[in-house]
Amino acid sequence: MTLLDLSGEDAGAREQLTLDAMRRGEPLIYGGRISADGLLGVPDLLRRVGSAYVPVDIKSGRGEEGSDDGDGKPKLHYAVQLALYVDVLERLELSAGRYGIILDVAGEEVVYHLEMPRGVRMADTLWDEYQSHLATARAIADETLTLKGASASSCKLCHWYSACSTALKEADDLTLIPMLGRTVRDAMEASVPTVAALASSDLSDFLVKGKPIFKGVGAERLATFQARAKLLTDPLATPYLKAPIALPFSEVEFFFDIEVDPLRDFTYLHGIVERRGGDSANERFIAFFTDDETAESECDAFARSVAYLNSEPSATIWYYSKYERTLYRKLRARYPDVCSAQDIEKLFDAQRAIDLYNDVVTKATEWPTHDHSIKTLAKYLGFSWRDSNPSGAASIEWFDRWVRERDPAVKARILDYNEDDCKATRVLLDGIRGLTIEG
Repeated sequence: MTLLDLSGEDAGAREQLTLDAMRRGEPLIYGGRISADGLLGVPDLLRRVGSAYVPVDIKSGRGEEGSDDGDGKPKLHYAVQLALYVDVLERLELSAGRYGIILDVAGEEVVYHLEMPRGVRMADTLWDEYQSHLATARAIADETLTLKGASASSCKLCHWYSACSTALKEADDLTLIPMLGRTVRDAMEASVPTVAALASSDLSDFLVKGKPIFKGVGAERLATFQARAKLLTDPLATPYLKAPIALPFSEVEFFFDIEVDPLRDFTYLHGIVERRGGDSANERFIAFFTDDETAESECDAFARSVAYLNSEPSATIWYYSKYERTLYRKLRARYPDVCSAQDIEKLFDAQRAIDLYNDVVTKATEWPTHDHSIKTLAKYLGFSWRDSNPSGAASIEWFDRWVRERDPAVKARILDYNEDDCKATRVLLDGIRGLTIEG
């Protein structure tokens, strides 16, 4: 499918160019800009369906909440964003229907049906939710309503991240506590308005018959939030283990990270930092980079990576979050001649492959940081990325530039970033090995 790229056009001209492109029936428009009746949208993609268009947004996270097996639920903030685009398209009489598509980090297309009930016990639809949020947004714009900001994992991708982060820190907002979101903050703040207030509180003041008075917060969760508040308010605080944890030692260790372009649904780099004998001074980086953007090249890089990871059966594989395992299952299904489904499950068996985030960080550690991302924790431990703008989203842009320009400097930047991600995983593992149990 031919793609019209408008992302490099001036914002002022892009809107008319997008409208002209839709009216002449371009099959796929990237980086367009649409507006109508005071609403403005910048969808990543506009895909022609019949004589109209459906919006497609590219995300660095999973397309749904919950299960990796395809039975999750739509993410409300994704749905509201897609609904805005659909609303604008309807007003322009160019909408293919009340649905949109999320192209997620795994390259999966997740369709959001905006007019379906949200659940068996929920008659309201995602479109209803959008209308509610639109009314709120209009009230804010009219200065008849003022809302408080909140910190969330998606904030780092936002243009206003620095400004909002500064304001939240000045307010000592509760959402600065990892995993404490806006809903919980709103339920708690009348009694506990700040991080410092929670850190110094007697939690028994908020219990009735052993249960917290805050809707949606159990006693264990409240205690966890307070422990994190204490870490954030103590300038001498250090990370610690919540419970003993057995981390395997092996002569050979693989620290593993992959890079994917969700726009192309293409896995272009498999990176491994290999360490032997626990000696980081002599570790080496192995990269399986695709020679081009063909299926043959993707298959070859996948096959070489699988072979290398299996070349040392006793090596421990360390990675951060379920992303690598999910993508390898998908690649195996795409290229069944490389290996079997059983081979992938064996490769990621919990006795050998350790998800450092889900199996270790979230279960057994606490940190004096505002989140538990690999970049935050590795930087806390003193690690620095060589690139001034290290992020998965940036790497996707670099790969797109590599495809278009074949600039060796761009490829080197991608490889350096991936190597640093792998090294950051090693730094975090070593840091966790040095932690002790609190008290």
